[in-house]
Order: sequence, then structure tokens, then C-alpha cells
Amino acid sequence: IRKMAMDKVHPSLKLHTSNDFFYLVPNDRSDILRIDRVSHDLQLISGNEPLAPAEEVRDVYGLFGIIRLLAGPYMILITGRRRVGSICGHDVWKITSTDVVSFTRGIRHLTDLQERHNREYLAMVHAVLATDGFYYSTTYDVTHRSQQLHNTSPEFAQMPLHERADQRFVWNTHLLRDLSVEPDLHRYAIPILHGFVSITESTINQKVFTFALISRRSTFRAGTRFFVRGVDRDGHCANFVETEQIVIYNKSIASFVQIRGSIPLFWSQKPTLKYAPTPKLVQSELQKDAFRRHCESQEVQYGSQVLVNLINQSGREKPLADAFDAQVSLMSNPNIKYDAFDFHHECRNMQWQNLNKLINRLRPEHSRYGYFAINTDDVVVRRQIGVFRTNCIDCLDR
Repeated sequence: IRKMAMDKVHPSLKLHTSNDFFYLVPNDRSDILRIDRVSHDLQLISGNEPLAPAEEVRDVYGLFGIIRLLAGPYMILITGRRRVGSICGHDVWKITSTDVVSFTRGIRHLTDLQERHNREYLAMVHAVLATDGFYYSTTYDVTHRSQQLHNTSPEFAQMPLHERADQRFVWNTHLLRDLSVEPDLHRYAIPILHGFVSITESTINQKVFTFALISRRSTFRAGTRFFVRGVDRDGHCANFVETEQIVIYNKSIASFVQIRGSIPLFWSQKPTLKYAPTPKLVQSELQKDAFRRHCESQEVQYGSQVLVNLINQSGREKPLADAFDAQVSLMSNPNIKYDAFDFHHECRNMQWQNLNKLINRLRPEHSRYGYFAINTDDVVVRRQIGVFRTNCIDCLDR
């Protein structure tokens, strides 16, 4: 973690815009990315090469990617950022503003219908970019948890950030495809994480430590509340998030990971005029296979699991709870344990102390799974060998 290369991606750029070209110029002018606005070719040129006269020069912090709409390609730029904090000397940034710049200088080549559709698509792009929670680092791999980073080879550590990143958590993979096919352009390709990052320095008894919380939202089966539920046939479930807690003190690092995601079954909860639509279990012969794929893929990633189900064990949610329990029994995997805790019933009337019932039941697994830790000499002293996978209905509150 501490030995990651410091020259992964250009930290800031100047955008020179001319009639025929975009030039992305790093501060050190070690090389320049030239983008042909007509042919759409991307080419790395020498930092000493003269540039075409610019109509505009502006500061930008990176290239989010390139997207193709009806009018042609658009370049998505990171124009604002806020430093969240530092992990082992590596700055992590939150994107605060973006800009979408068209390669083409006009839209006269479009019909009226195409022009209207292009405006609609462009509005969708702006709506997504306005979503809160996009983060990145130019020197640190924010998509991998600490235990993964420490287990990598020196060759892996030297790979470009966008190539080595965990693709489950890279939200601009498609937008980077034009850069990905040209290995020389890797210093312009920033993998973007969606989720939440908080990094705080604290002092206790005159000892300073860093506490970081990173939640990584999966790109697979992404969607909005109610409309996207359950699992797909490949085993990807909705609202899957990996959350890592990191504590750094005196160059020692400790990390604990847990995950959450929608109940990995085929089910739906289509919106109606009701506040809480009834969940509907979908009968499918693929149910068992999709459930197995999900659990086995998580076992490969994280080791043993406790599936903590917090939904109601009675009423409208009960059929879903029963089906979840039945699938775990059918799979009969000794590395996977199921624990149902009716959160609303147990903690009704603000009886939060009843959470101790669940905590006490899970204490043996919590002790056995452990956490990842390395000492000041970069030697592993503990490893995390399992995770708690928690769900409610939305996987957002309970």
C-alpha cells in the first residue's frame, strides 16, 4: 500500500481548445494528449511540439471519459474537486463538478428528431454526472481493499490504475475505452469510484491516527430503489456495496471489510401508490443456480460468510425471508451461515439495546473472521478470512 508508484495519472491538466484539436497538457509537459475533433483520433505527442492557436485555455483535473451520442463524441472533464484526505500519503479526491464538451462544432448534420433525442441523451448524461459520490485518486487504487493491495505482486503494482482496478467498482470503464486501447495513454485514464469516502485524522491521548471509511458501490445490476431488486442470472445482486474501515497509526494499518446487497433471489417490488409495495418472489428454475453463483463468487472474493437478514420475519416480507433461508439450506455450504434478525420487531419502540442479541450471536464468527493488519515493517500480522453480508429490503437503512 505504502509502496504504490506515485506517477500513475497526471494530477492536473490544462485544456487547450482550437478549431480542430483538443490538447490536454500536464503541468510537467512530459507529453501531451492531442484529440482530433474531426477524425476523433487520440494521439500522444511530445511536450515540446507546438500547439495550434487556442481559442480557450482552462484548468481541468482529469478526463472522466468520452461518450458518443447522436451528434458525435463528447469529452467529459473533471472541472472541480475537493480533497477528502490522504491514505499513506496518497490523496483521495471527490468530484464536485464536471463539464461535457462536444467534439463537433455544431449539430446541423442532425435532423430535428435526432437533435431532440441528442438533447435528451445529453440531459441524461448531465443527470448522472450530477449524482453525488464520485471519487478518485491519481496515485492510490481506491477500488481495491487493503488486504488485496498488499497481496499483489510488484508487477501488478506497476500496472496502469485503470487496468488493475477492480472492475466491479469502476464507474467509467465504458467511457475510458478510447484510452484503454492505447497503452501509452494510461496516465490520462482515471478509474472513478462511486460510493462514499471519508478520511479523518484524530488524536487520542496525544496519539494521532487516521480513520478512513470507503464504501464501493458495484456497477453490476445498478439501479434505483424499487425498480432494481434481487439477483440476475449471473449472480450479481442489486445495491451491492463493499465497505472498508481503515485505521492507520504510526505506519501500522488495520482494515475491516463488510458487504451488503439485495437478497440474492429473483424477486421484484414494483412501485405502486402504496408507501411500501409488497415484495413478489419470482418463480424461476434458475433461482437455485443464480443464488449459488452469487454466494460462490462472494466466497472467492471474501472467504466465509454470514448472511445477516434483517427483513421482517412476518407479514408481507415473510415469503422472501423463508425463500432465502431455504436456498441457504439447499446449497449446504459449510462456509456460509444464515442468521435472520427481525430488526423492526426486535428494535421497535427504540429498543436499540436488542441489537446485542444479534451481536452476541455473531461474536464467534466475528472473532474467527478477524481483520487485516500490517505492522510498521509492512509485515502482515492478521488476515480477514470472512465477511458479514447484510441485507434488508433496500439495503440502505436497516
